[in-house]
Amino acid sequence: MKRLLSSFATLVITLNVSAQLSDPVKWTFASAKKEDKIYNVVITATLPKPWHIYSQTTPQGGPIPTSFSFKTNPLVVLDGKVKEDGKLEIIHDENFGVDVKYYSDKVVFTQTIKLKSPVKTNFMGTLEYMVCNDSKCLPPKKLPFNIQLQ
Repeated sequence: MKRLLSSFATLVITLNVSAQLSDPVKWTFASAKKEDKIYNVVITATLPKPWHIYSQTTPQGGPIPTSFSFKTNPLVVLDGKVKEDGKLEIIHDENFGVDVKYYSDKVVFTQTIKLKSPVKTNFMGTLEYMVCNDSKCLPPKKLPFNIQLQ
């Protein structure tokens, strides 16, 4: 029984490590103060060739677009929508049957926020994304984040 449990635990750990290694996206999270009580939350995705990540505006019927959900914080007000900055590519993908929008190499997502009062707090949420290369797509992934505003 111990041998069976040990083998099962080893298999689970191996699969978990393998799944983590198969995600080529490197994420960084930061905040930058623009003005008194106004911050830019900057979320950057860096991808090695030939991987790409999908725009928030990729049409329905295509791959999973990058999306953000922000945890409610009574001290924070969102100012506009998440902006994306990078070299946007648009191609018609026969696999999905739609024009897909994606970024290769690097894309920066920026959300401007306003604090209701000048205090230290955190900005939390979850991003969902999907990456593909020319031969395969990885399953969509959700990544929680917690960014300190100073």
